[in-house]
Amino acid sequence: MKLAVKRGLLAGAIVLAVAVGVFCGLVPPEVEKRLNRVASRRAGPVSAQAESLHRRLFVADLHADSLLWGRDLLVRSGRGHVDVPRLIEAGVALQAFTVVTKSPRGLNLDRNDDTSDTLTLLAVAQRWPPATWGSLRERALHQASRLRDTAQRSQGRFALILTARDLDTYLERRRKDPAITAGFLGLEGAHALEGNVENVDVLADAGFRMIGLAHFFDNEMAGSAHGVRKGGLTEKGRELVRRLEARGILVDLAHTSPRTIDDVLAMATRPVVVSHTGVKGTCDNVRNLSDAHLRGIARTGGVVGIGVWDTAICGNDAAAIVRAMRHAMAVAGAEHVAFGSDFDGAISAPWDVTGLPHLTAALLAGGLSEEQIAQVMGGNILRLLRQSLGPTDSRLRD
Repeated sequence: MKLAVKRGLLAGAIVLAVAVGVFCGLVPPEVEKRLNRVASRRAGPVSAQAESLHRRLFVADLHADSLLWGRDLLVRSGRGHVDVPRLIEAGVALQAFTVVTKSPRGLNLDRNDDTSDTLTLLAVAQRWPPATWGSLRERALHQASRLRDTAQRSQGRFALILTARDLDTYLERRRKDPAITAGFLGLEGAHALEGNVENVDVLADAGFRMIGLAHFFDNEMAGSAHGVRKGGLTEKGRELVRRLEARGILVDLAHTSPRTIDDVLAMATRPVVVSHTGVKGTCDNVRNLSDAHLRGIARTGGVVGIGVWDTAICGNDAAAIVRAMRHAMAVAGAEHVAFGSDFDGAISAPWDVTGLPHLTAALLAGGLSEEQIAQVMGGNILRLLRQSLGPTDSRLRD
């Protein structure tokens, strides 16, 4: 090969490498800045009464998609909604880190099919392992490994909760040092099982303790509220629910169709959750729960997490969140309502996680007792985890 040709190829390779580096370094952060917004990064102070109460609470959140965006969660970021330093500042004791593995093009509330996927490009741009580019299961496992790595590098600031023993150990530590936080893994949509119910065991061994049956499209297990057919549980889906209950993994009904919710409630023998939602009583759309479903979930002993985005609450402030919570409490009981933000889930939120004292203040202003506030701000989630988590650890996937 002539020297000039070699030089030309080398120059082309350098240009390509620089272009790829710029693409990977700049595009994902810009996408996140555009999708994960806040109404106000400088919310004002709350009253001394609200601040004092908030600091006494066990605060927990059932849903945040922060692992999707490639940020080091141990570093305070100027974008997105959640990271470990901000969780600690906000007094959050427990955060569910929910894993997204597929998102169809042209995402909408009413009708999506499964023929496209915008997350493949994001996986490539964020330099995820090549195995994740074509496998939804591997995307789930990769994000789980990132959270385990976060815990291992945190020098004790962040604990990953896998068992009841982990939870008790963490709570004892936190009584002595409130400047720590913890999390557990959830999965957004059973399509990550790739049609194989036995993959539940693979995901459980990787640390998942909550699994949603559907996301924005129908899958082999269950119908989505936003899918084409919006059907109920398939036979595989029924087998999935039985296996999740046997493994002590919480069944998450967020995004599922009304028929799927009915089918699960008819067979559930353990509490179920809806990790992030709104209620039709204050914001009527296909995404949100009816009063009948609120009562059905309560009958299982389960918990409904109220979110912060406009489709869930028909608003973008703490008052709208409180309206939805109060309605859910009136229908299902205060012991069955929780907070499920959907932070970092491509939403606009009233504030990032550091604004949570404003929700405590709004709950006080809304006439809730301190006992009720303690329940919905985290106590109910703590109770549910204590009921569901096994006492000892399963083998974790490296």
